[in-house]
Amino acid sequence: MTEHTLTVAGVAVDTRHWIGGERVASAETFTDVSPIDGSVLGEISRGTAAEADLAVAAAKAAFPAWAATSRAERARILHAVADGVEKRIEDLAIVETTDNGALLRSHRRGVMPRVAHNFRFFADWLLKLDHEDFETRGHTNHVSWDPAGPSVLITPWNAPLMLSTWKVAPALAAGNTVVRKPAEWTPLTASLLADIAAEAGLPAGVLNIVQGYGSEIGDALTSHPDVRRISFTGSVPTAQRITQSAAANLTPLSLELGGKSPLLVFADADLDLAVDLAVEQYDNAGQVCLAATRVLVEETVAEEFTRRFAEKAAAVVQGDPRDEATDIGPNIHERQLEKIDGFVRRAVEAGARAVVGGHRGEGRYYAPTLLTDVAQDSEIVQEEVFGPVLTLQTFTTEDEAVQLANDTRFGLAATLATGDRDRAARVTQRLVAGTVWVNCFFVRDLQAPFGGSRHSGVGREGGTWSFDFYCDLKNTVTAPKGWKDHG
Repeated sequence: MTEHTLTVAGVAVDTRHWIGGERVASAETFTDVSPIDGSVLGEISRGTAAEADLAVAAAKAAFPAWAATSRAERARILHAVADGVEKRIEDLAIVETTDNGALLRSHRRGVMPRVAHNFRFFADWLLKLDHEDFETRGHTNHVSWDPAGPSVLITPWNAPLMLSTWKVAPALAAGNTVVRKPAEWTPLTASLLADIAAEAGLPAGVLNIVQGYGSEIGDALTSHPDVRRISFTGSVPTAQRITQSAAANLTPLSLELGGKSPLLVFADADLDLAVDLAVEQYDNAGQVCLAATRVLVEETVAEEFTRRFAEKAAAVVQGDPRDEATDIGPNIHERQLEKIDGFVRRAVEAGARAVVGGHRGEGRYYAPTLLTDVAQDSEIVQEEVFGPVLTLQTFTTEDEAVQLANDTRFGLAATLATGDRDRAARVTQRLVAGTVWVNCFFVRDLQAPFGGSRHSGVGREGGTWSFDFYCDLKNTVTAPKGWKDHG
């Protein structure tokens, strides 16, 4: 091991940036801490504007050759990256669990295999990306997707590698070069991905990884005049700063932001299914932007729903995420834990009642919580908590349910539990949300558009929508005459 390497459960991770195909150290570092037990994992190179400039320059230099690389060759390399991910699923799983506290069993069985799938999906989609030519008064129109250029991708800490590859994979497939900045609380699997990509044959400078704080390196990246695309997943306040930073260069943005999604439970629903869906919102300690944290239940079944929910929630096992028996791990950071606890304390002081939980546990664990007696205009109902905290409100009519569901500034997702197909059709049509699940939750196909309405985001990811963002779409119109015969 070297001074720039740390070890997590036997897995070596380089703590330096990855720029232009080389490891680059910074003069300063920041400390990476595991949320599981508060142990220090290591010191990570802390980038500044200097590293931002270096990474963008590397991406700019590598762009012409990568953009000119054939679709087939780009797809081949992305499949090789997926092969590399699959070979290192165990390494990636244990490192990410240690770094962000999510369940090891989920990383092994679902998340890391999905990372590989993300690369394969966009590699394959690239090869079939096409728009049929069409005629205009005898002229031929041909639509093409041209690589846009260096892209800055700023990714979150709640599912660091998987969420980042929803961006990295289509950006690379499109022919763009990438500068990725992982969240400073979870930098480690980004470094491992750089190793995997290099081993897969991705040319130097096509993928660059820079680490650090948003205020020190993020602003330099998002305001850089050589950046052609910016994609960000995170909070609304950070997105507002990024938008201002990118405005001077009119850099196109894709923003996947917060949510305050509703779960509507009608009296005709399968109540056991509805309870299961509600308890599922505690997944990843509630650190899921899509989580349906506002449970809206028809008044006639609210008492029975609450009783069953409390029984089901009591069986949820909270503990070390490396333990197979654990259902919920820790929250990411002491700062986040204090934020969650503050939301709950203020809600209780305002008259809310904690039917389940409502308090901190030991370390960085917060008890799964359900609050009732909350007002629609209260902070706990209107603002994203990003922790294992749900609210429960009742409604008496379909119109009231829809009104409550839509009455926030967000519009990321919604979940609906009903046994009536006609009602499902009526209600889903009226909900303001980028994704609506009916009698299910978190089923996502990369062919589908993903994103939010209102303050939940700008743009859509997935399938052709991703390529529409990462490319400059061009229409070429060709006349039927004017050609010389060179026979």
